[in-house]
Amino acid sequence: MFESAQALSRQFAALRSRADFWSLRHVRELSEHYPVRRNVALPPSFGEDSGAMLTVRIAGVEAYAATSDLTQNGLQAALERAEHLARALAGHALLEVRELPVPTGAVDDVAPGYERPLAGPAHWYEVLGAESAQVPRDARLVDWSAGLGVHCVEQIYLNSAGACLRRAQRFVYPALSVTASDGHDSQTRSLGGFNFGQQGGAEVVERIGLVGAAPRIADEALQLLLAPNTPRGPLDLLLMPDQMVLQIHESIGHPLELDRILGDERNYAGTSFVRLEDFGRYQYGSPLLDVTFDPGRPEELASYRHDDDGTPARREYLIHRGILQRPLGGALSQLRSGLPGVACSRACSWNRAPIDRMANLNVEPGDRSLTQLIGGIERGILMSTNRSWSIDDARNKFQFGCEWGQLIENGELKGVVKNPNYRGISAHFWRNLTAVGDASTVKVLGTPYCGKGEPNQAVRVGHASPACVFKNVDVFGGAA
Repeated sequence: MFESAQALSRQFAALRSRADFWSLRHVRELSEHYPVRRNVALPPSFGEDSGAMLTVRIAGVEAYAATSDLTQNGLQAALERAEHLARALAGHALLEVRELPVPTGAVDDVAPGYERPLAGPAHWYEVLGAESAQVPRDARLVDWSAGLGVHCVEQIYLNSAGACLRRAQRFVYPALSVTASDGHDSQTRSLGGFNFGQQGGAEVVERIGLVGAAPRIADEALQLLLAPNTPRGPLDLLLMPDQMVLQIHESIGHPLELDRILGDERNYAGTSFVRLEDFGRYQYGSPLLDVTFDPGRPEELASYRHDDDGTPARREYLIHRGILQRPLGGALSQLRSGLPGVACSRACSWNRAPIDRMANLNVEPGDRSLTQLIGGIERGILMSTNRSWSIDDARNKFQFGCEWGQLIENGELKGVVKNPNYRGISAHFWRNLTAVGDASTVKVLGTPYCGKGEPNQAVRVGHASPACVFKNVDVFGGAA
């Protein structure tokens, strides 16, 4: 861990620049993936990526250049390219960055479990193969897979003011999926995958409950195959945490990104229905809605002590008792807008500049057990595990589909239904939040695939959420 830190520090100290301020952000990522499909172990994949971003500030202009050449000459050349660009931009910049904060000091940020090594490929192929073999023999079970992905990331930030910020993280992604088909319809039930990942070690696999889950996942896929379609109409909706992940992400996270509100993403990923003047006054949700930016939950995907610009990270309310408090904006967007933000200036790798990105975005728990949530619904539906999503450019009108649906009548769970979908408008949907699950319903989830920016950046985002109930939601099923 941090094997290159001392050598990199010496190289940085030897760099020569006439800039007012300069920095280096070195990122090294190692990845491995072990897939098993239909009881067959497929070849593993391994990856390694390493490089550095050099950033300069000259006369209020900031520019950058990236390089995979980590020799002294390679770093010096990248620094000089950044300087040349900054000087070329002088007189044309739309914003001066003289007032941007300058990180100082030294911080070592090591994720929990990083020091505990994971077992090797042979062990994981044995575990995944054994789980795959637990899928029952049934002609209707046409496909199934189990997999494990592990990514280890080390980052070192150095600047001309003497800062040395070092971070080590390990991300673990277990996954299990079973598909059933009768020749006319197919249904998939999954565990983990794109909406589950945590920092840590082998305990992440234990927390998701991967081992021993295959028979249940297969049985649920068969239940869906035999189930009727979801009925159409306004119903109360109980969203489980693995669907709340997507709801939070798309209809709270992206709309609150400050660069999007300022118009930067208009050309590519859209804007936001939120306006600058809404902060501190806008009724985003019911009084039960509390949403935090929380970089301190150690197992969550986007936990860190400082963002990629070196800004110290701390927990903040974005929405408190339903009222919009502050945006997801890093130091640069805060300077542009005059609004307080959070430490969320993040880049996906060494060859991308940091931009405003949601990180750990969590709905705070309420006071209802799952039994109480269900018991409070007279006519409704439980939905879990996202399988489709669509939302407009302003992140307002949406339509989401789930894998699993279960009717609720007079406070009791009833029959399974397939193809459960719902739609709404963000500005109204969260105001219809009527009950929030307690800590016993909370799950820590997240995705490694949040895309944004030109050129595109896919970053890891964490979401912790309880189960939640929304009233009078437009629900519908698949085609008859």
